[in-house]
Amino acid sequence: MKNNQPISTIKQSPSDKAFYICLDIFLVFILLVVVVPIWSTITLSFRPNTFIGTNLEGMFLPPWKWSTAAYEALLGNNGFLKAFLNSLKVLVFGVSTSLLLTIPMAYAMSVKSLPGRKILNTFVLIPYLFNVGMIPTYLVVQNLGMIDHLAAIYLPGAIGTYNCIIMKGFFEGIPEELKESARIDGAPEWYVLVRIILPLSKPIIMTIGLYYGVSFWNDFFHAMLYLNDNNLQPLPILLRNILIGSSMNEVVEVNAFGNAPISAIKAASVFMSAIPMIIAYPFIQKYFTKGTLLGSVKG
Repeated sequence: MKNNQPISTIKQSPSDKAFYICLDIFLVFILLVVVVPIWSTITLSFRPNTFIGTNLEGMFLPPWKWSTAAYEALLGNNGFLKAFLNSLKVLVFGVSTSLLLTIPMAYAMSVKSLPGRKILNTFVLIPYLFNVGMIPTYLVVQNLGMIDHLAAIYLPGAIGTYNCIIMKGFFEGIPEELKESARIDGAPEWYVLVRIILPLSKPIIMTIGLYYGVSFWNDFFHAMLYLNDNNLQPLPILLRNILIGSSMNEVVEVNAFGNAPISAIKAASVFMSAIPMIIAYPFIQKYFTKGTLLGSVKG
């Protein structure tokens, strides 16, 4: 006999209701802290020369009064396009190189039957605990002839120790029976890695790739340290020059970006520098939590 009575919900005590109300208020506050600066930057980047008012009034400027002069000035400037292309090269080659090196390193560390596995793990862990410093790293890069090469940004830190450890933990979480069955059939280790491990490791690969991508895209210090040629400067260096090198006049009549509000140019450059990561994150978000959680539990 079917029971058509509705399932009773769990009654919340007054203290539980007060807790959830406070939690909702706190989350809304965090949302505003994140959204308001982004919205302020976007509206500032579209602010026309003729706008007169406070920043708060500018945040509510209707879209039909927006101006694209700042974006037109940036996209029409060869220096900005060249810096954007340099950052894109660092991003593509950096992430590709780092994943090609990190994946086999992490897999080797996860193979329990590997001779000298403990020594290898210790060797990888030492740089994580002890930083060699800026001067020795600069001398190595200089002796390798990578000064004024974009490779100097991503090659010295191609294998992130933390990322390697997280990926190792994920590989260790894959059932050992899958690997052993392939080995019994005579498959070499590279076949086990490519045909069995990697198809099951998409979450961790996407997560670590995002870590590397954000790091290389926003890398300012190494670019400033190793690149002296202005034609090789990436976007973070140009962004820094725009933010602190331009005059604070509201409208710049003669500059590298044409007749556009300098405040709008600054905001537009900040927003455009964040666009690649904003586009990439929604596609990787579904792998992000799973890859990090499974890797960190085992690691």
